Formats: sequence, structure tokens, C-alpha cells
Amino acid sequence: MVATIRKADENDIESLAELIQFYAQQGIMLPRSREVLAKQIEHFVVAEWGGELIGCGSLCQLGADLVEIRSLGISPDFKGRGIGTMLVDELLIEAKARAIPKVMALTYESKFFQKNGFDIVEKEIFPEKVWTDCIHCSKLHCCDEIAVMKVLD
Repeated sequence: MVATIRKADENDIESLAELIQFYAQQGIMLPRSREVLAKQIEHFVVAEWGGELIGCGSLCQLGADLVEIRSLGISPDFKGRGIGTMLVDELLIEAKARAIPKVMALTYESKFFQKNGFDIVEKEIFPEKVWTDCIHCSKLHCCDEIAVMKVLD
């Protein structure tokens, strides 16, 4: 069986919240409330396997020419099967469709992103991110995430 990638809908909110919370409790993903997920649901894609939500990711526009991949996560039992790459590919298609040339992420999994064509860059080149989200983060002055970026053709 192959995972299916699709746009998220309101029926996915509970499963999205649980998956994101799993990673947020480990300190490797920002938490998202169900209310925030409901407001941002159109920006999410999900992976399904046998009717079960097993992965997710979203795009957040940070500027006219920049989007961020956020909340990218796979259920632990399904890691290593290419599902993360399938989600990233779908998000890159969405960025291209919106004519946004730069896609970035902050991650602890830089090798995964490099495998998918992203380059490691300095976080400071993304003032849009810093002043939108990072300014409110408890790790602002001690951020240990790695910034990656891909420029689309």
C-alpha cells in the first residue's frame, strides 16, 4: 500500500493536533491549537495510509517571495518510507503554483531537507521569520534549529 497525499480538511483537525502535539512535547515542533489549525487548515497537506492520517505539513507565507514549510511530521511507525519527501514535494508544487520562488524551513533534520534539494543557510537571512514567529519563541536567543532553503525553478 502507498500513502496518499491530499489537502487537509476540517475532518483532519483532531488527528493533526495529536500528531503535532506529539512532536511539540519533544520540543521539536511548535504546538498548534485546534483553533489555529481550523483557521489554517487550507495551508496543510496530509498523508494517509489505510484511512489513517500518518503525516502532515503546511506552507506559511512569510513574504511576497518566501514561504516556510511548517509542522512537517510523520507518525513514528511510518518514518523512513519516503512519506516526508512526498509531503515536501506536494508543498513545493503548491509554492510553484503560487509563484513563490523561495521555500525555507527551520529544522533539526537538515539532512532530510538536503536530500530533498535544500541548502543550509543562515537564519538571519529571514527577517520575515524572525519578526513573525521567532520573536515570540522561548528559544529566540538560543535557537538550535538549522535554516534550510530551496530556490524553485
